[in-house]
Amino acid sequence: MALIELTNIRKSYDLGEVKVDALKGVSLTIERGESVALIGPSGSGKSTLMNTLGCLDRPTSGSYLLDGEEVVTMSADQRANLRNRQIGFVFQNFNLLSRTTAVENVELPLTYTRGLSFRERRERASELLGRVGLGGRLGHHPSQLSGGQQQRVAIARALSTQPSILMADEPTGNLDTKTSQEIIALFKQLNEDEQLTVILVTHDLSVARAAHRKIVLIDGEIAADTPDFQTAQAALARHDAEIAAASE
Repeated sequence: MALIELTNIRKSYDLGEVKVDALKGVSLTIERGESVALIGPSGSGKSTLMNTLGCLDRPTSGSYLLDGEEVVTMSADQRANLRNRQIGFVFQNFNLLSRTTAVENVELPLTYTRGLSFRERRERASELLGRVGLGGRLGHHPSQLSGGQQQRVAIARALSTQPSILMADEPTGNLDTKTSQEIIALFKQLNEDEQLTVILVTHDLSVARAAHRKIVLIDGEIAADTPDFQTAQAALARHDAEIAAASE
């Protein structure tokens, strides 16, 4: 059984007199341990698809099975519970609490886990920071860390609840090229060494290149689903050419 199975997923937004179809019948499966990049231009629907996959939003119609559980018919509370069990999130802006230390930021999701003592939370958070290369920065606040170090703290935090999926939304958007490469290498290591399913949402082709599978979204539909970088790049280039021709 696939970890993720989407069947004919549609998402529409009613903006008064205008109806926007953000997803138009998307179907795909993602197996455990896959590394996937969702790529596409602005307005392609990739953020909507990420919100759907992350159980942050419910599609208008279709079926979404996450580890065998139907998400579409769940209430908001049920989706939140499933999300907390299955998915760790990493964001472009890190979303760290500025007045707490690195280890306290990583501990935060664990405070909602019953049965864990303070000592157990601290030990798990410390171990995770060590895994992402920050074992010597446990007591540092975000302002004392570089952008790359802050993103490593965010990754450790996302891993704290032991999710089956690590989902990253433009994780290198605020980082320089060298630091971006280090963060992508860390995602690759987590995927390969621990068989963690990694889903990267990005417009950066250099980030997408690192994923084993590239899913190109254009106008709410899948334009390419391929392990080949050139094929994904060509799908984006065709779209750019069509836009350019239409504007002439």
